[in-house]
Parts: sequence; structure tokens; C-alpha cells
Amino acid sequence: MLQESSGVDRVNGRAAERQLREWRHLFKLDPDREISDSALDAVCRSGTDAVIVGGSTGVTYDNTTDLLARIRRYEVPCVLELSSAEAAVPGFDAYLVPIVLNAGSAEWIAGRQAEAIAAYGSMIPWDTAVGEGYIILNGGSTAAKLTGARTEIGERDVLAYARLADRLMRLPIVYLEYSGRFGDMRLVERVRADLQGARLFYGGGVTDAERARLAAAAAHTVVVGNAIYERLDDALATVAAVKETPAPA
Repeated sequence: MLQESSGVDRVNGRAAERQLREWRHLFKLDPDREISDSALDAVCRSGTDAVIVGGSTGVTYDNTTDLLARIRRYEVPCVLELSSAEAAVPGFDAYLVPIVLNAGSAEWIAGRQAEAIAAYGSMIPWDTAVGEGYIILNGGSTAAKLTGARTEIGERDVLAYARLADRLMRLPIVYLEYSGRFGDMRLVERVRADLQGARLFYGGGVTDAERARLAAAAAHTVVVGNAIYERLDDALATVAAVKETPAPA
């Protein structure tokens, strides 16, 4: 399914990571949420660098397959963020594998990942699989409740998790997830500045162009999700806002 124009190079995993590093703006679509054809058309033609498909709950093989088929009518690159092995659908340009660093249980750090590899290892497209170190910081979010994430942590602990992912685990992505709430941009900027090799993804509460600019000035990559379903026009405006903001070092 990977093509030259897709924005993801399938030669090997490292090449895919290099392409991911160039992305500034991403839309995230949840297979368990309804989106009209007209709204999907606007998202896919918006100029976003790629569309992530994924969600915390209710993600199945069938609804993921259905959403992928609808997105594939467009040229926009499409990647799957794997929340469960049951929803591992072939045909995406890349696969993001979350490792929830501040999870309350090892199940979300290595348990589920190891189970999936044991069951499907021979079928995993390793050349397009990319690990991402998640740090969930909104205790009220579905993701935090599902993983038992330790969200009441200070800057020192957040930096420690980020360094663990960046320096020890050598993950190409560190993802600060505030899911449904706009985060502390000072902390986001602090984490980004401390990273040596990983790219910082930020997601949470980016509901309009103003917040998109703030997030784009603090993080390498901005992910917009809930606003698509709640304030579509404002969500679409985040694309230009992010791309017009000078990329941080």
C-alpha cells in the first residue's frame, strides 16, 4: 500500500521514522465515532500531513477497516495507532505502537505488545512499525482511566519518562497526551528542548487556530482529534495555523 507520494518510505523502519519526523500537523480519527462523508472529505483535503486512525475504546477490526477504506479514496497518508491486536488491520502506511510510560500496570508498557508479537509476529510489517512513548497527563481522560496512568506528576517525573523513551529506549516519538484538555505549554516546550533524538508529539485540547499556534511553537508535531467531531471549521483552521508557525528546534 505504500507509495512514493504517501509521505512514508517503506524501505525500512528507520526510513519511515525519518518521514514521520517531517510531519507538523496530524488529524486523528476514531473508528468508534461517526464522521460524515463531507467532514471526512474536508479533513483529508485539508493539507494535514497525515491522518492517524485510533482510539482508546470501541476500536474493532471492522470499524477500523471501514474507516481506512473511506480514507483511501484520498492521497493523504494514513497511519494506524494500535490500541489492541484485534484491530490490527493491514494496508496502512505505518503503524504506531504506543508504550504508555506512566501506566499503572506493565500491561500497557510491554504486556499487550508482547502478546501481540507472540500471536502475530510473523505477520507484523516491521518495516513500517514505529514505537511511541506515551506520557498521559489528563487523569480524567479515557486513556488515563483505561491504563491507570499516573497523571499527578511534576516536571521532574515527566522529564524522566521522556528521557527514558528518548535516551534509553531510543523511541523515535515521545507523545505528551492531554486528551480533551489543553496542556501546559511551558512543560511541553521544556520536554521538547530536552529531547536528543525523539520527536515530540503533542495532543489535547487543540480546538482552534490560536491553541494550534501555541502547541506548534512548543512541540514538533501537533495532533488534533476531538475538535473534528465538535468544531470542524475550527479544527480545519489548525492546519494552516500549525504550518505557519516556525518549527521549534
